[in-house]
Amino acid sequence: MRRRFVAGAVAVLAASAGVGALAPSAVAAPTVDISVNAGTSLGTVPSSGVGLNTGVGDEHMGDVKVSSLMKAAGVRQLRFPGGSGADGYHWKTHTMSDGGWVVPNTDFDHFMATAKKVGAQPILTANYGSGTPKEAADWVKYANVDKGYGVKYWEIGNEVYGNGHYGNGKGWETDTHADKSPKEYAKNLVAYAKAMKAVDPKVKIGAVLTTPGYWPDKEKAPGDTADWNNTVLSIAGRSIDFVIVHWYPGGTTTADLLNTSSRIAGVRSSLRSLIAKYAGSNAASVEIAVTETDTVFSPALTSQAAALFAPDTYMTWFEQGATHVDWWNLHNGSGDAPTTVHGQTDYQDGGVLSAGTCAGGKCEPSRDTPFPTYWGIRSLTALARPGDTMVKSSSRNSSVTVHAVRSSNGGLNVMLINKSPQDTARVSLSYAGFTPAAGAVTTVSYAKGGTALTTVKQGTAIAQTLPPYSITTLQLKPASGTARADKLTPAATPTAATPTAPTPVVSASGTTGTRAQGEFGAPVGQPTPSSSASGPLASTGASNAVTYSAFGGLLVIVAGGVLVLRGRRRGSLHGK
Repeated sequence: MRRRFVAGAVAVLAASAGVGALAPSAVAAPTVDISVNAGTSLGTVPSSGVGLNTGVGDEHMGDVKVSSLMKAAGVRQLRFPGGSGADGYHWKTHTMSDGGWVVPNTDFDHFMATAKKVGAQPILTANYGSGTPKEAADWVKYANVDKGYGVKYWEIGNEVYGNGHYGNGKGWETDTHADKSPKEYAKNLVAYAKAMKAVDPKVKIGAVLTTPGYWPDKEKAPGDTADWNNTVLSIAGRSIDFVIVHWYPGGTTTADLLNTSSRIAGVRSSLRSLIAKYAGSNAASVEIAVTETDTVFSPALTSQAAALFAPDTYMTWFEQGATHVDWWNLHNGSGDAPTTVHGQTDYQDGGVLSAGTCAGGKCEPSRDTPFPTYWGIRSLTALARPGDTMVKSSSRNSSVTVHAVRSSNGGLNVMLINKSPQDTARVSLSYAGFTPAAGAVTTVSYAKGGTALTTVKQGTAIAQTLPPYSITTLQLKPASGTARADKLTPAATPTAATPTAPTPVVSASGTTGTRAQGEFGAPVGQPTPSSSASGPLASTGASNAVTYSAFGGLLVIVAGGVLVLRGRRRGSLHGK
């Protein structure tokens, strides 16, 4: 359950009257110019980049239909045992220290059987909150020595900074350590890394960081000499192999949400600066993993805007060098009544597959029905495969986002995302480093209201018409007689200022499912105030970030200069 808390100066919050008021007015759209430089590489698509969160509370995680749907969507990584629940989960006994929800057939071995069926690499979150370095080392031994699973990536804790250290009571993250400071986490992180690598030197250890520009980044609690990230990395920077952030950018409107990819370059730049400062000679090999993301804190969770957000977010993070991006969640459920977003029912569910829950007298589609977010993620299978080369592309209008990939067979795939909910977009495309074949091209698309990806031949490589709120991928073949560009020029390392950070806001509607959070939560992925500005993302041409305001019915309690936003308790997907 996500519950969020904001500390600091009190902001004036106003509840939104409804999503309908957020719909932009219809405007005749001019032709959008798209440029693709197929000779400039942004790196390769990571082998296990497209990930998904799973949890010990999801009794349908291993169902045959569910595994098949994940595999068809190109899911290459599964995260376990599930968000904040990981800091209470004891893998040997398959129990929660705080009595949290655990169901049969979701223990570690059952999870690994699911990962094998899907063809996905596991990423495991070791129990920091109520566990020990020995418990984690024993898990490594069981996984990699006794069972031969070869689990490579291990996070040490979930959102550990949510343990109450920053003045938010008990916080939402289980942490039984007497000292809950970043200094203590860093010292224990080193101990975890040492114990786990003594069992298997090949494992990679990940450090929990706050997302730059988002609460509680830059915060200092009484007694701290530095913020969370600088403290943790100054102590443990040479003991880790990857850093972990969660990406919940939100937005008051769907337009806000769909423009948040422009912030990613700034976040990546800040993380790389921190890694370079503290990781020493190992800095270049330290990876960035985004182990949770979705559209919470925006109006859309299952409707089309969320579907458009998904592939844009995955690809932008990959273009910026992230090696893993894991969507929250496989099944989630909702305790909130459905809403209407741009004429489409939004079930306020963070899962990609329906949990079949009911709220407000209305029920979701039957269990395991794919939500639009599922199809948004699955659209990536039409664009890229692991090892393909991402290339530079740009749009002259932020209403259409573009991503392009050189495939291993020498072709070029171009994904176009029309972010207007009501306007068709006409696009004109130009190419450098690639000459496309003439004639109609194969397109794979997902449009509003769709229940599958649609493959047809339409338009040409230089002119396409995109339906409103759609994802369209052109699969281009080279012109006859043209040579494949075997040597691509690496793009210059992107530079960006610290991302714009508007006034923190929180929605009362969190998510439940397997993400068992504590009594209060923080707006992880909601920005902290800052006067710095984010530059546009060069590879996509996305617009600069927009300013947020509050939304959703909230209970606001002001006490001693602290603004507390307490969300409603959400119903579980279980037993529905």
